[in-house]
Amino acid sequence: MKPLLFAMPGNEQFTARLAELLNAEVGALSTRRFPDGETYIRLDSDVVTRSVTLVCTLDRPDDKALRLLLAADAARGLGAVSVGLVAPYLAYMRQDRRFLPGEAVTSQSFARLLSANFDWMVTVDPHLHRRSSMAEIYSIPVGVCHAAPRIAAWIRANVANPIVIGPDVESEQWVSAVAISAGAPFTTLEKNRRGDREVEIIVRDIDQWRDRQPVLVDDIISSGRTMEMAVGQLIARGFSAPAIVGVHGLFAENAFERLRAAGAGLIVSTNTVPHATNAIDLCEVVHGAMSRQQPALPTRYR
Repeated sequence: MKPLLFAMPGNEQFTARLAELLNAEVGALSTRRFPDGETYIRLDSDVVTRSVTLVCTLDRPDDKALRLLLAADAARGLGAVSVGLVAPYLAYMRQDRRFLPGEAVTSQSFARLLSANFDWMVTVDPHLHRRSSMAEIYSIPVGVCHAAPRIAAWIRANVANPIVIGPDVESEQWVSAVAISAGAPFTTLEKNRRGDREVEIIVRDIDQWRDRQPVLVDDIISSGRTMEMAVGQLIARGFSAPAIVGVHGLFAENAFERLRAAGAGLIVSTNTVPHATNAIDLCEVVHGAMSRQQPALPTRYR
């Protein structure tokens, strides 16, 4: 029996491509909101003795998480033999310690919720900052995919004579891997974050690469303030309009429009979060990670 994938709303295209790669069936799911704000969920495909995967990228998670958990619980209650989650973008990874007394460590809280409702998970480049692995907070197997090889391939194919620039010194290992694969030099910005929306950016001495096309890369483009300031500083120093490449393009608070207004050139993201900038497909990468999750598929499909 083929594995069964369900697309949570907004994830239909990613799910259809995964189903092709897995030779899986796409199930039908109905959901709507009652007038009082509660959510209705119905799995319109039979899940009895099936391996079920829910596909749900978790940008804007507060609007999606409860619906996702209700669908997972319904699948298990209706007889699915396993319930997995493909979350191309995984939310609630940044708050990994208490910065102020009384704060919730939401990365741990969210990990407990998902671990209690799923047998396994696959995600792309989770924001591991003070953690060395997902196993520190998730009690289920988590397959982690990496976008760097696909980003490097995109740069090789689309940017002549690039210089790859990371958002901060902590990104150096990741940025260097992208740059080496793209056959380009790299550097990083110096970033001092003073709050959710206030960031100080220092562009290092990169004048020796002024003849190159700057490519700013980051794992998450949320408010885009870091990129916005970096674009302005690079242009002021005589560089051509920088290209911007992000793994997860959240583009909060009109970030895309502000980056354009700041003078950015190409703005590109992977398809972990649906957006007009999606130009780098990671479905094959996610498919590979799904195939390595032992609980994910019956033996005949591994």
